[in-house]
Amino acid sequence: MTEKERMLAGKLYRADDPELTADHARKWRLTRAINTAMEREALPPLFRELIGELGAGTWIEPPFFCDYGSHIRIGKHCYFNCGCILLDVCPITIGDDCYFAPRVCVYTAAHPIDAGVRNTDLEYGRPVTIGSSVWIGGNTVINPGVTIGSNVVIGSGSVVTHDIPSGVVAAGNPCRILRDITEADRRYWEAQAAEYRAEQAEI
Repeated sequence: MTEKERMLAGKLYRADDPELTADHARKWRLTRAINTAMEREALPPLFRELIGELGAGTWIEPPFFCDYGSHIRIGKHCYFNCGCILLDVCPITIGDDCYFAPRVCVYTAAHPIDAGVRNTDLEYGRPVTIGSSVWIGGNTVINPGVTIGSNVVIGSGSVVTHDIPSGVVAAGNPCRILRDITEADRRYWEAQAAEYRAEQAEI
């Protein structure tokens, strides 16, 4: 296996491999262009080149940082606020209709616990999967190997170290489930939205 194949398979690998170094150079070129762009119109084609798969209607605010970009899959109608970091040494898969607040960090990269092995510069990764209709609060950290279900709210400042099921509000360090998202929540927020639409119709 090549170092890149080992990396994507979650095996120990070396990041100073020539193929991975070239992939990093591509990332640096594109993220530099993104993070120094003076016009919003310049951003969509740069992100489409950087990100492995980018759904329609998705918008990412600069600055944005990643390891490679090509191992990230993002669904449609997502929004990423400024300062998000996605370290994609393994695949990061994000569904539709997701909202990331500022400085959300998604890490697939990891290092051996044993110092002797770690000091040889061997590293590894674990994929991260996030479902659809997920809202992640600012300064949240999602650690390697985590899966988050759909229809989830993660409170700001959380450190997500374990899987989070669908349909819950979770927060904390380590992140834990606080409660289910209920039918009462849906009724309350639909009523708020109906009031908003009614007020707008009167304008």
